[in-house]
Amino acid sequence: MEDWSNEKMKERGAGRRTMADGTGLVLDAPTAALVRVAAALARGKAPELQARFAAARDARVPGMWIEELLLQSMLVVGYPLALVAFAAWRGVGGPAPVEGGAEDLAHADWESWAARGETVCREVYGRAYHKLLVNLRALHPALEDLVLVDAYGKVIGRPGLDLKRRELCTVAATAVLGTADQLHSHLRGALNTGAAAAEIDAVLEAIDGDLDAERRSTLREQWEDVKKRKL
Repeated sequence: MEDWSNEKMKERGAGRRTMADGTGLVLDAPTAALVRVAAALARGKAPELQARFAAARDARVPGMWIEELLLQSMLVVGYPLALVAFAAWRGVGGPAPVEGGAEDLAHADWESWAARGETVCREVYGRAYHKLLVNLRALHPALEDLVLVDAYGKVIGRPGLDLKRRELCTVAATAVLGTADQLHSHLRGALNTGAAAAEIDAVLEAIDGDLDAERRSTLREQWEDVKKRKL
C-alpha cells in the first residue's frame, strides 16, 4: 500500500478525469476526495487522515458530508477507528457542529427511526432486502432491529449526505477492509441507489493505491460478479 501525502493525492486525483470508458461521466472532485477519505478511515492512520481531510477541503467537500461520513464510519470500520478519524478531522475541520449537526438524535421516536431504516435499507438492498433480514435473524435475533433502527434509521438515513455517496464511500471502506461479502452487497447497493457503473469504476481507480494485491483482486472479482447479475 502506498503512503499518501496531500501533494500526492492532488497529483493522483482531485481535479483530474477519474474514468476513461468514453461515456463522459466523471466522479466530481468533491465526491472523489470524499471516497479517498472513506478509504483512509479503514486504515486508521492519523497523518494519512489529516492529509486526506486537507485534500478534501481543497476539493471543496462540504464539511457536512465529512461529518456524516464519520458518523457512518462507526458502522463500517467500528468505533475505535471512527474516533481516530473524528480526532483527526477536528484538527483540520475545526470544532464539532452544535448539537446533532444535520439532525439531532436527542429524541426517542423509535417508530420513525424504524420506518426510515426500513425504507433506506430497502433502497440499498433492493430485491435482496428480505434475504438480508432472514440472514440477520439467523445470526442473532437482535441484529434485525440493530441494523434497521440503529444503523439505517438513526445513522445512514440522516440528512446531510445523499445515499448514493454514502454507498460509494462504503464500497471504498469495505474494499480496504477486505470484507468480501459486505463489499459485494455495497457494490450492488451503490447501483441500487443511483450510481452508474462508470462511477463505481472511478471509485475503484481512486482507491487503487490503498489496496494490496489481495484486496485489489477481491475488489475486481466482486465487481465483475455484481456486473453479471441482475439487480
